[in-house]
Amino acid sequence: MTTLFYPEGQLLNTTENRNACATAEALAKAMARQTVLEGIALLCDEHHDLTVQVGPFLGRIPREETALGIAEGTTRDIAILSRVGKPISFTVIGLEGENGTLVPLLSRRQAQEKTLDYILSHWENGQIVSARVTHLEPFGAFVDIGCGIPSMIGVDRLSVSRISHPRDRLSPGQEILAAVLGIDRENRRVVLTHRELLGTWEENAALFRPGMTVPGYVRGIKDYGVFVELTPNLSGLAERQEGIREGDRVSVYLKSILPDRMKIKLLIIDSLPDEEEPQPPRYFVTGGKLDRWCYAPAGCPKPGSETVFTPLP
Repeated sequence: MTTLFYPEGQLLNTTENRNACATAEALAKAMARQTVLEGIALLCDEHHDLTVQVGPFLGRIPREETALGIAEGTTRDIAILSRVGKPISFTVIGLEGENGTLVPLLSRRQAQEKTLDYILSHWENGQIVSARVTHLEPFGAFVDIGCGIPSMIGVDRLSVSRISHPRDRLSPGQEILAAVLGIDRENRRVVLTHRELLGTWEENAALFRPGMTVPGYVRGIKDYGVFVELTPNLSGLAERQEGIREGDRVSVYLKSILPDRMKIKLLIIDSLPDEEEPQPPRYFVTGGKLDRWCYAPAGCPKPGSETVFTPLP
């Protein structure tokens, strides 16, 4: 997995970033090279300019330079306010003096333009990329794919197992992997997917054996049984029990695993306390590029999810 630009926060504590922010000479060199750096946004003033800790200096990002779309009115000011207290990417566009003190003039917008130009010209459909979860909505997870550039993963693309809300799968600040599902160069947008990295039915079923008792989550209750998620891409069916509700964490006994029918029969043993945070994803694919992904085992007559990553023109 190769990239030149990272989600905000990944560069902050690197030796390269600290050295580039350490002195006026280093900042001048970074300005000449248009190097993307990171600091901490300390405050947003009444004009919505940001003050940023840049090594030993206090830098300034004018409002129109805080994010792509701010100057044009297509990005709301919450994109500025929400950065306070957090890492922020920027390039150095000037070195000003104020009462004998150096004040670096910075641009997050320029860093984002460089990032997006690179992504749109180098990324391909099916490519595995890193991202950081920024916030969650009922319809999907918003992620940072580099220098604060946003993308969204729809709730139905987070896993094969259905969930009621992305918080059942991810949490803000979490670093994840994703696959590029589509690139809209005209509108300068990237669409991502996540479930293809979490393994096929066969790969997930291989983690279990009949006779095991394991924890799981109730993801659906039907007249004919209860669907219990064993992993984000694997569920089994148990008989209905009184008091069991959707979202409950339970322990289940694995009665049988039937690969030819893509079925796992379970018995609910007991209710379990909820976990404080979602478990980090277990990835079966961590790099490279996918051309096609099929969830169902080879030769299985039961259809499963399938994704074809169409090459870009």
